[in-house]
Amino acid sequence: MAEQRDPDAVRQFVERFALDLTGAGVPRMAARVFASLLVADEGRRTAAELAEVLGVSPAAVSGAVRYLTQVNLVAREPVPGQRRDHYRVLDDLWYASIMNREALLEGWERTLAEGEAALGDSAAARRLAETREFFEFLRGEVPALMQKWHRQRRS
Repeated sequence: MAEQRDPDAVRQFVERFALDLTGAGVPRMAARVFASLLVADEGRRTAAELAEVLGVSPAAVSGAVRYLTQVNLVAREPVPGQRRDHYRVLDDLWYASIMNREALLEGWERTLAEGEAALGDSAAARRLAETREFFEFLRGEVPALMQKWHRQRRS
């Protein structure tokens, strides 16, 4: 027989994980909404359910899910025959999130290269070059790492 959830422990987890995400730069309410979606067995909830579970206004939830959909952590799903949308965590969301960063890293690399050229032969230019080289390295390593992750998940 499976153990039942401890609602207080689940709430504490949601708040703790939200704080971790906030420390990484995710806005506080978006972090709380995301953590709340993660602990939902179905991985989805309506805005009204999120507001109720978190004890916040629907407006706060609206702003949070807008942010989460923009950064591709959550998808909005209309429900046929209902006026309410569901918000759900994406399948394989961490993989998708990491892979979507490739274009971002490429853009940073181009901008850093422009900065290097503008700075000429200087300590600042070398610092920018090291940063650009790190992003190039990271971008080169991530695909193999993600393939390794998929192999591990399959086994």
